[in-house]
Amino acid sequence: MNVSATDLVLWLIVPYLCLAVFVVGHYWRYRYDKFGWTTRSSQLYERRLLRWGSPLFHFGILAALGGHVIGLGIPASWTEAVGITEHAYHFVAVSIGAVAGFCTLAGLAILIYRRRTVGPVFSATTRNDKFMYVVLTATILFGISNTVLGNVIGQASDYRTTVSPWFRSIFYFQPQPELMAQAGIGYQLHALSAFLLFAIWPFTRLVHVFSAPLGYFTRPYIVYRSRTPQLGNRATARGWDRVDQKSRR
Repeated sequence: MNVSATDLVLWLIVPYLCLAVFVVGHYWRYRYDKFGWTTRSSQLYERRLLRWGSPLFHFGILAALGGHVIGLGIPASWTEAVGITEHAYHFVAVSIGAVAGFCTLAGLAILIYRRRTVGPVFSATTRNDKFMYVVLTATILFGISNTVLGNVIGQASDYRTTVSPWFRSIFYFQPQPELMAQAGIGYQLHALSAFLLFAIWPFTRLVHVFSAPLGYFTRPYIVYRSRTPQLGNRATARGWDRVDQKSRR
């Protein structure tokens, strides 16, 4: 099948370019901006809206991510081999995807409203994060429209024969842009916005996704001042002798 120059740019060059920025950008951010590798937590400024928006968004996005891993990473032949019919697969995908999508969208709407209306929270929001929220919202809306509206009106295309094999081919380093060229416009917009999100990811607060407090397992103990003359059950180590406060006066 002949592939146009536009399709080569959109479904071959753009994905690899965005993934390269994603990887190199995270390395650069961790190497030169470790103190900026944070969520810029704003819990101290406002908690009521955060208590509702954060769980809705995070649980919804985790469920949506799991659905994408299954839908894009597992071929249709594998699910059929274990006895899952195509009808059953799509029913579960649409049901769970709709709930996850709406929870994510509702949580994100609450968080954006909170970030816009609470002064200190808005002041702590960078320009990159504002742009990230726009791209993230567009990606979620495109995903919901493909999952729900496409199936409701009966015009949903079979992404397991176009989008999924194209996505896997990128990581096989045997790209097949002609497959994505056959997908519906909704899936194409969803894919482009998702790769744009990957490209700006390293330069926003989303980097905290790859943070884990593993240092807590290896950091030294915190030494507190004891109120009793005895410092502990063990003998006092050299260099840790108690200082006589009276002699310092």
